[in-house]
Amino acid sequence: MNTKQIQKFALRYLDATGCHVIEKHPAYVTVKLSPEADKRLTNRSYYWGFVERTGAVPETMTFTFIFDPDKVRAEAEAKAAQERSQPSAATPQVLGPSGQPLGQSGDSILGRYFGVTAGGSGTGTFGPGRIPREEVTFGSKRLLQLFDAVKSTGKHVQLFEEPDPATRTAPGSSGYNSYLCVNMKIELECDMKRDELHSIGVDLSTGELHESFHETISGKKLTPRLPPNVYIARPAVTLARARTIVEQHAEKMLKRYDHNWAAKAHQRLKDELERVDSYYEDAVKGLEEEPRREAEEQWSKRREELDWQYRPRIRVSVVNGGLFHLKRP
Repeated sequence: MNTKQIQKFALRYLDATGCHVIEKHPAYVTVKLSPEADKRLTNRSYYWGFVERTGAVPETMTFTFIFDPDKVRAEAEAKAAQERSQPSAATPQVLGPSGQPLGQSGDSILGRYFGVTAGGSGTGTFGPGRIPREEVTFGSKRLLQLFDAVKSTGKHVQLFEEPDPATRTAPGSSGYNSYLCVNMKIELECDMKRDELHSIGVDLSTGELHESFHETISGKKLTPRLPPNVYIARPAVTLARARTIVEQHAEKMLKRYDHNWAAKAHQRLKDELERVDSYYEDAVKGLEEEPRREAEEQWSKRREELDWQYRPRIRVSVVNGGLFHLKRP
């Protein structure tokens, strides 16, 4: 993922969870998290347990998520250089007992420790230097956390295709067919790895299977609410039967694969095991009981590591799925 893709993904998540955008910049965004996003991203389970037990008004955190650290750094350096060339009168500050500048009059304990203070409008006020800044770049911990949050909340969906404006106002109702969509990942693993993503759809009216189902629905306008003047046809295929159809299709698809990669991996495993066995057979000769036992333990552990690394295996897992109700073709 490049910087623009990461930024687009993060902003979509923040918008979907109802976060309040305070400042939006091409290189970063400052947001006040919604309760849902705060629970997912801040790991403050004790605090949220306290809020739920007492019914207190929650104080969510505010973050600046940086998507282009180089650009932010360059702008900060340019601003600092400009300020040095044009000095201005220093603003007097009132110091607290600790010698640190006091915040605004609405300062609170939560503001000091969590970066926010409660304002009169309920959106919060923000003092200088109190908003945590985190880089959201490819491979960063925060981006991985966003991925996990999306995966945990978006595994299952139920969506309806929006009807055309003319159909929406026409007399009578339109019939929709239901489809079970399963997006699955196939992993071919040995000392090398290959991942494949497959989107399978099953028409619950006929049991017909559709490959590349994601491409079928990607261009459609979908909504989580049932549109007016629409009825859903009663499915003839149960969800359990549709799941079996997907599983049988996956098995047939795997049987058609060229499995020479697995045979070659087995051969590499055999060669490595023979090499390790040859080394340790000579190494343990003439050793006393205690050193011999330690060497044999290392030998066994090394064989287990090689078996895990080279032995070919196939994993099939469901990434996500859902029910899609689409207009009849």
